[in-house]
Amino acid sequence: MATGPHGDQPIERAGPDLADASAAMILVHGRGARARGMLGLADEIGHDDVAYVAPQAQRGSWYPNSFLADLEDNQPHLDSALELLDETVADVTTGELDGNGSGDGIPLERTILLGFSQGGCLATEYAARNADRYGGVVALSGGLIGPEGTPREYDGSMDRTPVFIGCGDQDPHIPVDRVEESARVFEDLDAEMEKRIYEGVGHTVLEDELEFVRDLVADVAD
Repeated sequence: MATGPHGDQPIERAGPDLADASAAMILVHGRGARARGMLGLADEIGHDDVAYVAPQAQRGSWYPNSFLADLEDNQPHLDSALELLDETVADVTTGELDGNGSGDGIPLERTILLGFSQGGCLATEYAARNADRYGGVVALSGGLIGPEGTPREYDGSMDRTPVFIGCGDQDPHIPVDRVEESARVFEDLDAEMEKRIYEGVGHTVLEDELEFVRDLVADVAD
């Protein structure tokens, strides 16, 4: 079990059991939001053969301060959040999340991580720290965690995992420079990187981003 502030938080779900699913998507909510709210993306995506899994942060926040703050300023919440996400990935890929001991999980290469805002930051940081071949990694208004100058010494390879980061150039929370840096890091980790900066757009999710996600899910699920 994950330890720390997020150790006893629930996991919300939509779609089929893992044993009956063709792919899985782990949805990571933003600050002040709820996991159940992220499940609304299932309707937007429109693939009823995908298992949607959404972990819940304690009190709706994965870490207390800005994602640009010193890493220690967001502890122990940040480490606990990364641990919960790691546990969720493991439970999806082994099938433990179904709770029946079947072992019929979804392989990592058919598991997509998607987060919005604070959740997008957490998803990208987790993927970079645990580089591997995922079905995909999507950050809607997000980027790697830590202050300017944080060493980006990540090991492993994304092995051509599709990684998407979309953000508005008027986003008050996510600087464009951090999006650019995050994209370079994932390129160096051998990801198939897609970065989109939207002119005149603030902190939101756009239809163009959802279209990318729909195409990604179709590729992974089919």
